[in-house]
Amino acid sequence: MSGMTQPGKSRPAIELADYQRLSEFRYLIRRFLEFSQLQAEDAGLTPRQHQALLAIKGYPGGGSVTVGDLAERLRIRHHSAVELINRLSDAGLVVRDQDKDDHRRVLLRLTERADDCLAELSAAHLDELSRIEPMLRRLLDQGRE
Repeated sequence: MSGMTQPGKSRPAIELADYQRLSEFRYLIRRFLEFSQLQAEDAGLTPRQHQALLAIKGYPGGGSVTVGDLAERLRIRHHSAVELINRLSDAGLVVRDQDKDDHRRVLLRLTERADDCLAELSAAHLDELSRIEPMLRRLLDQGRE
């Protein structure tokens, strides 16, 4: 396991409360991801398709998104991103545009249908996030004490 402390090297003491905080944090993440998966499926999307739409719409700086950008944001391989975009395009959710300045680059944008679907999903997700926010804040504040 890379990143783990090597035998014989010192590491900070970890208290039971630290393990409990980490466990609770992971539980809240899993709960949110489960909620997200069910919402996406109810909207007729796979969770990965929902994540892709959100990554395109919410790209930092609001700039154009390329296939490579999407692959990075979703932490998937380039060819997997291409396959995902093909499915989104076939479903009428994403359009590919050729970059006017660099014809080798393909830029992605959401269709109106995708925008509408994502707006509904995002409203539900923000509502759920507001429900778990107090628990997350409490966990994060415990780490500062």
